[in-house]
Amino acid sequence: MSDVTRIVLRGVCILFALALLVSAVWWGYQMTPSSEPCLSLSYEIEDQDERAYVTEKELDALLRSTDLYPVGRSIDRVSLQRIENVVRRHPMVRTAECYATPRRQVYVCLTQRVPLVRVQSGDEIYLIDTDRRKMEARTSVKDSVLRVTGAIGVQTAARQMGDFAEWLQDNRYWRERIDHIHMRNPRTAVIYLKQPLSNGLKPAVVLGTMNNYESKLAKLRTFMENSREAIQDKQYSELDLRFRGQVIGRRIE
Repeated sequence: MSDVTRIVLRGVCILFALALLVSAVWWGYQMTPSSEPCLSLSYEIEDQDERAYVTEKELDALLRSTDLYPVGRSIDRVSLQRIENVVRRHPMVRTAECYATPRRQVYVCLTQRVPLVRVQSGDEIYLIDTDRRKMEARTSVKDSVLRVTGAIGVQTAARQMGDFAEWLQDNRYWRERIDHIHMRNPRTAVIYLKQPLSNGLKPAVVLGTMNNYESKLAKLRTFMENSREAIQDKQYSELDLRFRGQVIGRRIE
């Protein structure tokens, strides 16, 4: 091997070694927590234009109250997991994820809980969300949801009324006609209509249990569309759907 070749090879080896050294230093810097301060905190709130149940001001206050607000704190002292856990405690937060960028910026991405049913049982008022969990009824919650009153427990509201509310959202005919449901007792649901029938009255519709509500309401629709004269003459104040194949009309003085 000539001297020139040896010199070239030696130069290449030296350059390769320097490249390895620079790479090691760079990766070591990337993997070592920075003591530089966090520069900013940003929130990404899904569907914020549709519903503003969670505000950045509330989240800032929540993080400050738990001594987790990251801005100005050394980035190596910012606990992303603890920030996620605290943000999830907000009563209107469904999910939360927190991450930091190499530019020392912290981001919190979250989704909001979506109400499905509004319940008033005695003096208690609360909501059931789309995950079938109980949530507080805030004045900021403006969603149009199924209203249920009377003798009903949280589990029944979450399961049976949650199922019915989801079905109602997809059924335009009844969605436009049902105002709310009142539970006379745990096994007797009564539907109240938004608009009066052809006789100008709005009879209470006794559904009974929530079992087979689709077939019961299909029976009621057939009755309403094909029995206009009977409705007009009888002046029913209550229509009972609890009997198979029948709609029983009653006049209650």
